[in-house]
Amino acid sequence: MKKFDNSFLTEKIKILAGTDEAGRGPLAGPVVAAAVIFSPDVFIEGVNDSKVLSELKREKLFNEIVLRAEAYSVSIIPVEVIDNINILNASLLAMKEAVNNLKVTPHLVLVDGNKSISSGTPVISIIKGDSKSFCIAAASILAKVTRDRLMKKLAAEYPVYFWEKNKGYPTKQHRDLVKKYGASPLHRRTFLKNILTEINE
Repeated sequence: MKKFDNSFLTEKIKILAGTDEAGRGPLAGPVVAAAVIFSPDVFIEGVNDSKVLSELKREKLFNEIVLRAEAYSVSIIPVEVIDNINILNASLLAMKEAVNNLKVTPHLVLVDGNKSISSGTPVISIIKGDSKSFCIAAASILAKVTRDRLMKKLAAEYPVYFWEKNKGYPTKQHRDLVKKYGASPLHRRTFLKNILTEINE
């Protein structure tokens, strides 16, 4: 993964940033993105696509990434914006904000997925980048851990939905609880149309 990242470095490209998001699929809560820059010689054992790591491993790596990154940034896009501009655009906005908020300006940005973000910096989209690129994988961990921590806190405000377990994702239990109790202010209305339609039928 580190070798993949370093293959982009040239005389003109010395600072590389990776960005990724977490939370495109949930019924509730924000979408979160992170951007990370590492020195070319920094490698952290175990960094990988956040989806293949245990929660415990992600938490441990989160702290190490924050300590050893040259720069990092996290952006949180709330439910109202997701419903207003759709989840794809909200995800791209989150990644764009995360990159723009970095305290170090990168020469090149690697973005996970097949979409690009508008930036004053050159951007390359990498399909399945979180399993290929070290800096994208690190960003995926920062985004995922930040969002999971946030959903656990929000679960205390809305305990009936068990967000501390499902993190807002559409598990059967979560869908059933929405049918039983209705939507909270933190549910994505545009994601609930089918569920709420079932209630009214």
